[in-house]
Amino acid sequence: MEKLIAIVDDEEDIRELVAVNLKKAGYKVKEFSNGKSLLKYMEKASPELVILDVMMPEMDGMEVCRVIKNNDINKNIPVILLTAKSDETDKVLGLELGADDYVTKPFSPRELSARVKAVLRRPGKNTEEEHIKFKDIKIDIRRHRVSVKDRYVELTATEFRILRIFIDKPGRVFAREQILDILWGNEKVVVDRTIDVHIKHLREKLGSAGKTIINVRGVGYKIEE
Repeated sequence: MEKLIAIVDDEEDIRELVAVNLKKAGYKVKEFSNGKSLLKYMEKASPELVILDVMMPEMDGMEVCRVIKNNDINKNIPVILLTAKSDETDKVLGLELGADDYVTKPFSPRELSARVKAVLRRPGKNTEEEHIKFKDIKIDIRRHRVSVKDRYVELTATEFRILRIFIDKPGRVFAREQILDILWGNEKVVVDRTIDVHIKHLREKLGSAGKTIINVRGVGYKIEE
């Protein structure tokens, strides 16, 4: 079944460029000229992923992202931000709001398609296994839900995938570069700082259980056995 990607950009030529290339890659697309029309659509339906321009009139992409991630129904839908700004502060702000990745304009359609594929990709695991328990952390694989001591924890798609990486190999130290490779493969065009931001938020959301994810100075991160 084709996955539906929502494209939100006030520039029609950008939307069409992205749409054409995603269709070639095998995705279904739905275009929106502003954030409000996307949010109205998402009251009744949910795309598999949202590509969201940051600089838009009336309601900018950051605010739209915040609304999506604060919605109980849509919060786990991955969001990729398109930004004309190369400043790291903007990118970190987007990640802090829950975005899963970002692409800086001008971008190559091939790069964006690779990012979409990477964000939608999930770490390999036995498909028959629906639940994983590690200490106080429980993961519902099928529903993409995480709980700590029976308390539901809201994670972004990328945070969920990072947690899976650690729990699949408890005690193993992963360098930032290794985590980037697992998440985005050879198509990655992100910096180590991206991983630090995601792990910081993952720790905070897990509460006391987050203390088991530790930084091994000069090496990377691991979850303690």
